[in-house]
Amino acid sequence: MTVNLIGLHLISGLRFLANFSPYPPFNTETAMPSTADVDNPSRNNDPSREAQQANANESWQNSGDRAAPVPQPASAAPPLSKHATHIYTVSYLIFFSLWGTLARLGLQALTFYTGAPVVTGVLWANVAGSLVMGFLSEDQQLFREEWGKTITKEAPADAVDTEPKVKSRKHMAVKKTIPLYIGLTTGFCGCFTSFSSFIRDVFLALANALPDPSLPTGSHIASRNGGYSFMALVAVIILTVSLSLSALIVGAHIALALTRVTPTVPFAFTRRVLDPLVVMLAWGCWLGAVFLAIWPPDRHKGPDVWRGRAVFAIVFSPLGCLLRFYVSLHLNGRIPTFPLGTFTVNIFGTIIEGMCYDLQHVSDLGGVVPAALTGCQVLQGVMDGFCGSTTTISTWVAELKGLSHRRHAYLYGSASVLVALGFLVVIMGSLLWTRGFDEPVCG
Repeated sequence: MTVNLIGLHLISGLRFLANFSPYPPFNTETAMPSTADVDNPSRNNDPSREAQQANANESWQNSGDRAAPVPQPASAAPPLSKHATHIYTVSYLIFFSLWGTLARLGLQALTFYTGAPVVTGVLWANVAGSLVMGFLSEDQQLFREEWGKTITKEAPADAVDTEPKVKSRKHMAVKKTIPLYIGLTTGFCGCFTSFSSFIRDVFLALANALPDPSLPTGSHIASRNGGYSFMALVAVIILTVSLSLSALIVGAHIALALTRVTPTVPFAFTRRVLDPLVVMLAWGCWLGAVFLAIWPPDRHKGPDVWRGRAVFAIVFSPLGCLLRFYVSLHLNGRIPTFPLGTFTVNIFGTIIEGMCYDLQHVSDLGGVVPAALTGCQVLQGVMDGFCGSTTTISTWVAELKGLSHRRHAYLYGSASVLVALGFLVVIMGSLLWTRGFDEPVCG
C-alpha cells in the first residue's frame, strides 16, 4: 500500500513537471488597454476586446484533451501598463502631428505653382496621406512582433484561425492598440490630410474666389455665371474624394505587393529605445515650437516669415490632433454605421476654419500694422495647424471604404460634405457677399 502511494505521488509529480512552463502566459489585459478604433471605428466597436481574445487564443495550443500554456520567449519584455501606454500614445500623436502638418504645408508649397493644373493646393496632401494610411492599414509585417510576441515559432492554430480574413482581423485588432501605429495613422496621416481645407476650397470654388497661382499678384479673378461655379464645386469634390479613395486602395495594394520585403519593427527596440525617446522628442519639439513663436529667428532680419508659414501651425497642430483622438475615442463607437466622432471633429474644425478665414480677410485687424500682421499669422496658424489637424481626410475615406453597406457610406460621406459646406456658406458667405474679402496682410 505504501509503495503504491509513493508511486502515485511520483507519477503526479512527473506530470506536473512535464506540464510546467517557466514562462507564464502573456497577460493581455495589462498589455493592451482599451482604446478606440482610431482609423476605422465603424468596423470594430471594441478592438481591444477582440485583440485580447485573439491573443488569448493564440497564446494557447491544443495538446490532446487539455490546453497547455505556450512558453513565451525569454527576450520578451514585460507588458506595458495602461498609464505607460497612454503616455507613449499621446507622445507619438504629438510628435507625428508636427511632422504631418509640416509635410502638408511643404507639399502644398510644392504643388501650388504658376500654371498648376489643379488650383486646390491641399489636394495632393490629401492624396499622399490617404496613400500612407492605406499602406499602414493593410500592412501585416511592420508590427508582427506586437506586444512581445515573436514570429519565429508560432503555435499551431486551428483551421479557422488560418483563414486570411480571420488572421487579418485579429492582426488589425492588435495593431490598433500599438502606440507607434496610432501615432503614424492618427498623428501623421490625420494631420497630413485636412478635411477643413478641402471644404474651404469647395466653398471658394462655389464663390469664384479660389486662389489661382497663375494670376499676377493683386489681380482679381474674372467673374462667371453660377453654372460655372457649380461645376467648379463639383470638380473639387469629385477630384478630392475620388483621388483620396483611390490612393487609399493603391496604398493597400502596395502593402500587399511589398509583403516579402517589408521589414519588421523589433519589439525590444520599440519598447526600450523608441518609446522613451519619442516622449522626450515630442514634448521637446512642441516646447521648441512655442519658443520659436515667441522669439522667431528671422525677427531682426526682415519680416516674420517663419512664424506665419510654419511655426504657429506646429504650435497648434498637437492640440487639434489630441482633440480628434479623444473625441473619436468616445464617440466613434456610439453608432456602428455612422462614425460620429470623426464627423463631429470634421464639422467643428471646418466651422473654426471659416471663422478664422473671415477674421483674416477683414481689413485692419488689430488696429496697427504690426499687430495686424501678428494676428493674421496666428489665424493662419490656427487654420493650418489646429483646424488642419483636427479634421482629416485619410480617416474619413478609410471609414467610407470600411462601412459594411454602401448606403451607409453614401449617407456618411454626403452628410459630412453637405453639413460642413452649409456652415461655410453661412459663416464665410455672410462676409463675402456683403463686404467682400480683403487681401490679408500676411498673404
